[in-house]
Amino acid sequence: MYVVIEGVDTAGKSTQISALKSKFPEAIFTKEPGGTDLGVKLRTMALGGEAKSNIAEMFLFLADRAEHIVEVIKPNINNTIISDRSVISGIAYATKFPLDEMIDLNKTATSNILPSHVIILELSKNELVSRLSAKENDSIELRGIDYLLNIQNRMKETVKKLNLNHVVIDASLSIEEIENKIEDFLNE
Repeated sequence: MYVVIEGVDTAGKSTQISALKSKFPEAIFTKEPGGTDLGVKLRTMALGGEAKSNIAEMFLFLADRAEHIVEVIKPNINNTIISDRSVISGIAYATKFPLDEMIDLNKTATSNILPSHVIILELSKNELVSRLSAKENDSIELRGIDYLLNIQNRMKETVKKLNLNHVVIDASLSIEEIENKIEDFLNE
């Protein structure tokens, strides 16, 4: 399985990844962006706002994704891989570009290797406002609530357009309820 957990920041991805580590100790755990040495550098540049143009920022994330596929996903494709974010985020966050264009570019970056299981943790507007107000925000989060809600919608639209096996889970549920829903989905 190539499992990815998606959602805007504060949706609880890290918490659920930690829970999966105890349930799948043999799995390869990774993240995008930043799952490789080059990716760490590209992530720092992108999230630090170093790219001044939208196109440059988008290509930083595509470069990270291409490297991640070659270094992490392809060598482990016969194992269970669990990733914090993936191509889905890459497409969804590139809001300045048409969805279909981003799908094509990301398919090139991933050599058409797509996740077998996608979990989207979804937040309501009120819950997102509450969670973001409790932390220091990076350059992407500073773009605002409506921007992040649009990202969340683009994630759902992307998995449908790519016809990926997916589940959308209410991220305001208890940690245990979310864990159970994820486990049910992975055991289907």
